[in-house]
Amino acid sequence: MNAFFVTLWAGVRNSYWFVPSLMAIGAIALSFATTAVDSRIGSEWMDNIGWLYANQPAGARAVLSTVAGSMITVAGVTFSMTILSIAQTTSQIGPRLLNNFMGDKANQFTLGVFISTFLYCLMVLRTVRNAETAAPGSSGAGDLASAFVPHVAVIVGVLMAIVSVGVLIFFIHHIPESMHVSNIIAGVGRGLNKQIADQFPARVGDPHEDKANQKSESDLPDSFYATSKSVYSTGTGYLEYVDADELMRLASKHDLVLKVSPVHGDFVTEKNIILLASPSDRIDESLESKLAAMFILGSQRNATQDLRFQVNQLVEVAMRALSPGVNDPFTATNCMDWLQSALENLAARTLPDAHRYDAEKTLRVVAEPVTFDSFASLVFDQLRPYVATDRTASIKMMGMIGNLVVVVESPRERRVLVRHACALRRECRVALHDHRALDSLDGLYREVLRLFAHDAVRERAKKFGDWMTS
Repeated sequence: MNAFFVTLWAGVRNSYWFVPSLMAIGAIALSFATTAVDSRIGSEWMDNIGWLYANQPAGARAVLSTVAGSMITVAGVTFSMTILSIAQTTSQIGPRLLNNFMGDKANQFTLGVFISTFLYCLMVLRTVRNAETAAPGSSGAGDLASAFVPHVAVIVGVLMAIVSVGVLIFFIHHIPESMHVSNIIAGVGRGLNKQIADQFPARVGDPHEDKANQKSESDLPDSFYATSKSVYSTGTGYLEYVDADELMRLASKHDLVLKVSPVHGDFVTEKNIILLASPSDRIDESLESKLAAMFILGSQRNATQDLRFQVNQLVEVAMRALSPGVNDPFTATNCMDWLQSALENLAARTLPDAHRYDAEKTLRVVAEPVTFDSFASLVFDQLRPYVATDRTASIKMMGMIGNLVVVVESPRERRVLVRHACALRRECRVALHDHRALDSLDGLYREVLRLFAHDAVRERAKKFGDWMTS
C-alpha cells in the first residue's frame, strides 16, 4: 500500500484544490475562534481606544457583506481570466504543461486567500444580531437578547480583506510572469534537474561490489526464464510509480529473483507482463497480488519517477517552436540550454546497476536503468529532424554537443555524443540550404572531433568557449 499512498499524496499535493481547501477550513476555524474571543471579552475594551471605531450591528453586517461579496466576485473574475490565459498558452507550447500551472503554489495560495476571506466573513456574519432578535433557544417570548457585534472578528475580517488586496496585486504580477515562455521552460528544467538529483544514485538494494561485473543491461540466463512466473498488470494505464524497496523486501523474504519489464511512463494493459518472478513454485496467488500492487498506474504520465516525462515536455516545446506555424528558434534554443544542463547533471552521477543485490549480496531485482545513452537519444533523436531545418537551432545543438563533450568524463558517453554530432551534421547537409550556416556547422563539428580526440578535455573547455563566442 506504500506505493498507493505515495502516488496519492503526490497527486493531492499537486492538485489545485488541496491548498485552498486547507485554507478554507482554517478560515472557518478562525471565525469560531474570534467570535468566541468576542463573546468572552465583550466590547468594553474598545472604549479605551479612541481611533478604533465600534460598529453597530447594521454597520458590522454591511462591512462583512461587502468584503464577502467582493472577495467571491474577485475570485470568480480573476480565475476565469487566468484559466482562459492558461488555455491559450498551453495550446501554443503544449497541453502537457497544464499540470505545471495547476501545481503552481502561488496560484493555489491566491485562490485560497480569496475563498478563505469569503468564508470567514460569511461565518462571522451569521453571529451578528440586533437587540430585537430573540436569543436562540430562549424559552420566553419576551426574553430578548442584547445586541452582539463581534468586534474582534470584524477587525480580523477587514485585515483579511486588506491582505487579499495585496495578494491580488501580487497575483496580477505573477500570472503574466509565470506564463512567460522562458519562465515556463526554466521551471520544467529546474524540476528535471531536481528529479535527477533525487533519483540518482539509485538505492534499490546494492550494486555488485566488483565494478567490472556491474551491468547496465538487464540480461539474465535462459534458466531464469525457464523457471519464472509471469505477473500481469491489474489495470490499464501509464506506469506512474514502482515501490522498488518493497519489491526488494518481498524478493528477499521469499527468496526470489524479480525482473521488472516496463519502465516508468510506459503504457500497460491487463494483458501485459509487468514482472517475471523466479522460481515460480514459491509464488502463490497472494504473493502474486502483492507483487502486482507495487505497480501504480494512472491515466496520464507524471514526473513522480518518470524522467522521460519532463524531458519530453522540453522537447515538445522545442518542436512546437521550430514548427512552420510558430517559427521561434530562440525558444527552442532556450529548451536546449536546459536539456544540456540535465545531460551534464546526469553524466556527473552514478547511474544504477541493472542487477540489484540485497544485504547478503544475492541477486534480487533486475530492472532497466536510466542510461546516459537513452537520455541523450531521447533528446537528440527526437529534436534532430526539426533542428536540421533551422540555422539557429542546428548551430545551437552542435554547440550544445561540443559543450557536453567538454564536461562528460566517460569515453563511452563522449562517443555517444560524437555519433549524435555526426548524425546532426549529416541531416543538416540534406535539409539546410544556407551555405554559410553549413560552414559554421562544419567548423563546430570539427571542433567537437578535436575535443573528443584530445586526452585532456577539460583543458580545452575555455578554448571551445572562446571559439563559440568569436
